Amino acid sequence: MVEATICVFAKPPVAGKAKTRLAPAIGADRAAALAEAFLLDTLGSLRQLAWASVIIAATEPFERVYLPTDGVWIQPEGTLDQRIEAILKKALQLTPLAFAIGADSPGLPVRHIEEARRLMVSHDAVVGPSMDGGFYALGVKRYPDGLLQGVEWSQRATLEQTMIRLRQYGLSLALLPEWFDVDTVHELLHLENLLANGLVDCPHTQAAIDDLRRSKVMAISGK
Repeated sequence: MVEATICVFAKPPVAGKAKTRLAPAIGADRAAALAEAFLLDTLGSLRQLAWASVIIAATEPFERVYLPTDGVWIQPEGTLDQRIEAILKKALQLTPLAFAIGADSPGLPVRHIEEARRLMVSHDAVVGPSMDGGFYALGVKRYPDGLLQGVEWSQRATLEQTMIRLRQYGLSLALLPEWFDVDTVHELLHLENLLANGLVDCPHTQAAIDDLRRSKVMAISGK
């Protein structure tokens, strides 16, 4: 039985639109290739969950052979909180649980999402804290209008503000283990270190990083 819809929020993995904060260091084409690798590994992990259906919540339409025709939802116009609200409300029309997950956390352990499912038996919402002060996952059973309105995005206080908003609306909340996303060279080097030590499993991302190494891109060498 499908209990949840997992919505992977992503930009099309094309040069000039994806991983723009990394592009100055590694080039727009390689940044797009890295974004696609992140997306492939994220989908590969989440599709292991028999109890969940996985869709892409994209900022604009794009097609790939690995995406079913009905597997991409387009985010509406508006602020990020408005877009998250629209997508998760749509998901909750299909399944009792809905999750928003970023595509920038390759190697995210599936056990964290399994833990989210377990916690939501007794909670209204779960949040997965990111090391940068944001969150990599948000799961809800219900989504009140304007739930995340006023949250400041991409800030050290994003997670704290999100938790305050959830509690203000009366949602009981549980936290998942901390993880990270990859937006900067420093975070990319952290991921590379985890891969080198066998601490995460994301083969497409590994191949993309290997390509960066072979190309001798200075930023990824840590020099």
